[in-house]
Amino acid sequence: MTAEWALRGASMRIPPLVQKLLVTSLLVAGCSSGKEKPDEKPTAPPARPAFENPGGMWTPEQLTEHAETLKSLGLELEPSVLSNPMGPVLGAVVSLGGCSASFVSNQGLLVTNHHCVQGALQQNATPEKNLIKDGFLAATRADEVTAGPTARVFVTQSFKDITAQMTDGLTAIADDVARYKTLETRQKEAVAACEKDRPGIRCNVARYYEGAQFILIEQLEIRDIRLVYAPNAGIGNYGGEVDNWRWPRHTGDFSFLRAYVAPDGKSADFSPANVPFQPRHFLKVAQKPLKTGDLVFVAGYPGRTNRLKTAAEVKEAVEWFYPRRVQTFEMYIKLLEELSKTDKDIAIKGNGLLRGLNNYLTNTKGQLDGLVQGGLMAQKQQQEAELRTWMDAQESRKQTYAGVFEKMVLLEAELLKNREKDASLTDAVRFVRMPGVASMLVRMAEERVKPDAQRHPDFQERNWQRMEQSLQAMEKSYNSTMDRAMLVATLKRVSKLPAADQTELLGLVLGKTPPSDDAIVKAVDALYAKTTLEDVKVRISLLKSATTEELKKSKDPFIALGLQLRPLLKSMEDREEKYVGGMSVVRPRYIEALRAWSKTPVSSDANGTLRITYGTVRGYKPNAEAAEFTPFTTLTQVVAKNTNAEPFAVPPKLLDAVNQKKLGPYVDEAVKDVPVDFLADLHITGGNSGSATLNARGELVGVVFDGNIESMASDWVFIPSITRSIHVDIRYMAWVMDAVDGADHLLTEMGMTPSVP
Repeated sequence: MTAEWALRGASMRIPPLVQKLLVTSLLVAGCSSGKEKPDEKPTAPPARPAFENPGGMWTPEQLTEHAETLKSLGLELEPSVLSNPMGPVLGAVVSLGGCSASFVSNQGLLVTNHHCVQGALQQNATPEKNLIKDGFLAATRADEVTAGPTARVFVTQSFKDITAQMTDGLTAIADDVARYKTLETRQKEAVAACEKDRPGIRCNVARYYEGAQFILIEQLEIRDIRLVYAPNAGIGNYGGEVDNWRWPRHTGDFSFLRAYVAPDGKSADFSPANVPFQPRHFLKVAQKPLKTGDLVFVAGYPGRTNRLKTAAEVKEAVEWFYPRRVQTFEMYIKLLEELSKTDKDIAIKGNGLLRGLNNYLTNTKGQLDGLVQGGLMAQKQQQEAELRTWMDAQESRKQTYAGVFEKMVLLEAELLKNREKDASLTDAVRFVRMPGVASMLVRMAEERVKPDAQRHPDFQERNWQRMEQSLQAMEKSYNSTMDRAMLVATLKRVSKLPAADQTELLGLVLGKTPPSDDAIVKAVDALYAKTTLEDVKVRISLLKSATTEELKKSKDPFIALGLQLRPLLKSMEDREEKYVGGMSVVRPRYIEALRAWSKTPVSSDANGTLRITYGTVRGYKPNAEAAEFTPFTTLTQVVAKNTNAEPFAVPPKLLDAVNQKKLGPYVDEAVKDVPVDFLADLHITGGNSGSATLNARGELVGVVFDGNIESMASDWVFIPSITRSIHVDIRYMAWVMDAVDGADHLLTEMGMTPSVP
């Protein structure tokens, strides 16, 4: 689901304010209805440890700064082991391009979240054989099925600091756009040099600390990914949207993939001749049971946090962006739910988008509650006021940081002049497939005629295969009825806005016809009735060879619309370039002041690169008056919550195993039951989905899949007392595999012994 969304955005550049806020949590899993069973009521936990998590998405090398704290919490490894990104622990952790995963065998077996394999399930599902609902288990490797042409595993192989190479002389460039172009050129040159004559290697330049540091990251891009095992949705998505972002949780949000390569070990597209990838490192499953107070780590590729943003940016999110997102997503969700009730094809093809929208919606509401009602916006403003006081306290600091906030405010204000128009246009090309595809084809024709070094980074030759595969994969997620309904809803929303906020897209679709609901439906129907872009062969042919002149002669209404949209998208891109170019010299000064002022280490905001967070297994109080939640849920509670109706429909095989007391060695002595999910005070965000949860010995104890609703605003301001991550326990995973689904061969491959007859 998340990788698909990323590819949809390839046809355009999202404005930075929209982009940085669109990328929040991608976790998609359960929550409590508030109607808890008696045995689920929170009870007093053991005494809380003195440790209070400072929060932060730490780069591996930064863990050395926390060595003493980690040792005091029970670390049984040398801190240097966890600070080595290529070492035996972190070297097993990979990115799926939207979620995280980890190798758990020397034969390329990967563990991740159930919600992270929705694209793979959707790829292989049919109305007659709905794997999204029923799950999947490959009895042998020959039975493992492709996760789809866009599925990827990225194995990080090196990090190189190229800050000087990227930033040298930037301050001497007076023009913001010229400065942006200089950065873009340097980035393309670094990537090209890294990838030259190295097929299968994917490089990128990542910004840390808002552009104060640049790291060139080299990854092996594995392109043949196969679905191995996903439990029934009654396990993997137990609780659905009712339980999403809530505690207590009882969700078995785990699944397995396998990475394949060519027989010579090189990256290759899907082929029956390919063989399992043999990673240098893979995680070992913990043998010692996890308990309250234990030290745990999460290692993965979190997408985006906003802890280094300014108070003004928090205010903008609270007053405009988040409320707008809530309204827009509620509109799309209502539409997709209605369509899915009567159309089985839409129920399958719209599943990933619907789950993602629901997840974003709940997350956004939680962030708003925390920032406003929880007083975190005021806390952020107070912190910034203290920083400003510190900056002005000494004349040298005052001169060093003079004008920092004023310049950032001016740049932001200039960008936001078109915020509603830009956001509406973004909706139309990001969430609606046909306008997005048309825009991609038009831009590709424009870029193809240029030398590769001069093309926009998204349209360089290194990305052509990805773009073709995204158009191919669209067959598994596109439904014409759904798409036109999404475009109608988008345009109806625009038509109700004040005239000054209406994107020109509305007029381009309607022509001179006055906007009305009926007129919008009629105009959109005409677009879809005559388009040829629903044919995958046409889409790919145009992507590979169409020129701008040929597109101008096309009779396809969406091609015509794409050509008309291009100037609008170009203007939006120009505004972004000016903003980023301006911020590239002022934002690092702000970060420098922030780090100098802070009394504790400051982590860079998450940016999709390898990070580690640490903390302890512990419960929490959702509010001052509430009793404290214990950190573990149990199998007995899963059964007690069962209603035999979605989203609390436990598969019969699980009930049979419980009724026959087939619990094996998975019962925990402390809770007197099979533990299902657990809490920890870790800082996670979107992209951490599927990340390995490790104990003090660096062994696998679970997989993180969610956070609690009370802590959503921790992406802006960390709140140690209530910020909790939610993990599926390895013991529940193993029990389901052993007693319910008979995945004995996978347990054996992971070094475990199946124990349930």
